[in-house]
Amino acid sequence: MKQLLQLLEDDATLTTPQLAALAGMSEEEVRDAVARYEKDQIILGYKAIVDWDRTQRESVTALIEVKVTPQRGNGFDRVAERIYQYDEVESVYLMSGAFDLTVIISGRTLKEVATFVTQKLSTLEDVTGTATHFILKKYKEKHLIFPAQEEQEERFVLE
Repeated sequence: MKQLLQLLEDDATLTTPQLAALAGMSEEEVRDAVARYEKDQIILGYKAIVDWDRTQRESVTALIEVKVTPQRGNGFDRVAERIYQYDEVESVYLMSGAFDLTVIISGRTLKEVATFVTQKLSTLEDVTGTATHFILKKYKEKHLIFPAQEEQEERFVLE
């Protein structure tokens, strides 16, 4: 189980025959196991890691520290659930330390992110404080290293 799941997490593009060979399983065992993992929500989905800086798409990602008042009987779960319902929210984590939740969001502009924080997130009843940090450059994500981009020099032709 662990080996097959690790192989899928490392590279979800591996084919069933490749997975079977690497995990020492039959192809039928791999298909059955993957179907069971998906049904049992052990595998939640398959995602590609995209280096958006290499495309024409403008995007801003922010990490937001959120302090909340936990609810009696529900702790932080109810607040986290309200937050992760927003389309802008990519991830929500319960933290130990100086703040309670980490919220990762993306938007097209700094203003779009700021609007989300000021109008949606910070106005939630149980949110007592936020601190927003903008991600300036990604070096590594999910064990994948983002290759350095060559600097584009502007060249002027003078006639």
